[in-house]
Amino acid sequence: MAFASFLGRVLFASVFILSAYQEFNEFGADGGPAAKALRPKFDAFTHRVHSQVGFQLPQIDTKLLIAGAIALKGLGGVIFIFGSSFGALLLLLHQLIATPIHYDFYNYESEDKEFTQLFIKFTQNMALFGALLFFIGMKNSIPKRQHKKTPKTKTY
Repeated sequence: MAFASFLGRVLFASVFILSAYQEFNEFGADGGPAAKALRPKFDAFTHRVHSQVGFQLPQIDTKLLIAGAIALKGLGGVIFIFGSSFGALLLLLHQLIATPIHYDFYNYESEDKEFTQLFIKFTQNMALFGALLFFIGMKNSIPKRQHKKTPKTKTY
């Protein structure tokens, strides 16, 4: 059972690790294609947050956002493989920040083709988020193994 759990964590984390590896290889001086794709989405997200909530998000260099995403996915994925809740928390943080920005279905009408594609990807990422929450919950609900004390022998 321990091997199946380890294999499951490796397969799950591979999604994040391979994504981080690809973004790292394409990073370059300007953040690569990920930064170019993220800039308009991040600007739309900050405008939406400001108009809906009234909170102005700070201007952040897209290159730094991509570097942070690479770090969260890479480190979180590797640490998660070894069964650490901290790795799962790093991946949760990435999902919490990146999902509503990358998959901005809320900026489209429901009849648009983009709406359906983005909504499907958004719900898939929410499933990953739920799986990470489940892992953390199960990790914290299983009691730690306690070493049984050997009973003292009675001497007469």
